[in-house]
Amino acid sequence: MGETRKKLAEVDPVWERIRNEGLRTVEEEPLMGGLVHASVLHHDTLECALAFRVAQKLASGEMSEQLVREIADAAYRDDPALGEAARADIVAVHERDPACQRYIQPLLFFKGFQAIQAHRIAHHLWRKGRRDLAYFFQMRASERFGVDIHPAARLGKGIMMDHAHSIVIGETAVVGDNVSMLHAVTLGGTGKEQSDRHPKIGDGVLIGAGAKVLGNIRVGKCSRIAAGSVVLKDVPPCKTVAGVPARIVGEAGCSHPSVEMDQLLADQV
Repeated sequence: MGETRKKLAEVDPVWERIRNEGLRTVEEEPLMGGLVHASVLHHDTLECALAFRVAQKLASGEMSEQLVREIADAAYRDDPALGEAARADIVAVHERDPACQRYIQPLLFFKGFQAIQAHRIAHHLWRKGRRDLAYFFQMRASERFGVDIHPAARLGKGIMMDHAHSIVIGETAVVGDNVSMLHAVTLGGTGKEQSDRHPKIGDGVLIGAGAKVLGNIRVGKCSRIAAGSVVLKDVPPCKTVAGVPARIVGEAGCSHPSVEMDQLLADQV
């Protein structure tokens, strides 16, 4: 048994850490035993645990938990990149959110992480041409998590949505790798045109709470958008923008804003 666990830690350190944290959680808080066993310890892989957790959250009288789980399981089998992205998301949340001390927390408790994983499955279905099923996942994720991401939107790896409430991401939006955004962020359009109409967010961008990025514009990599800003024009890489409408107020202040999570503009004043 010890040799098996050692091999698991070498092959999948994220999942092994989650399982170990689950065991400690049950020891420290026995009343959590049912949830932890059902959501973590009864599963052989992170993908199986994710499918179970997503099904628990998205199931309704319209579609049973068993059916949602079968759809999610099939998506993870068909596309290994979904599991890889989920692992990157867990690590991102742990590194950037001071409220997250354990890898198991996003899986069990953080609706931003859960909403992203629901979207990844919806996007997989969208790419497979199963549009109505993808819309169902979007609808249920919006109802359960307060996060509305069109299933066609493309999200990179290592995404963190802190608090996540009222985040909206439109159909033609693209979000790069290692992006952090806080609650009430909108990546939206500016009208009712049907063409490419939503923002393209570069790698490593930090988007503050309540910021609105509107239209088919580009936000350069490793830039910062201050809380409450309304961005209507392209943002060059490694800059800080703030205001309504947003304007450049200085440099990004560090090489990886989405990791540092520094939202103060004291260095720009």
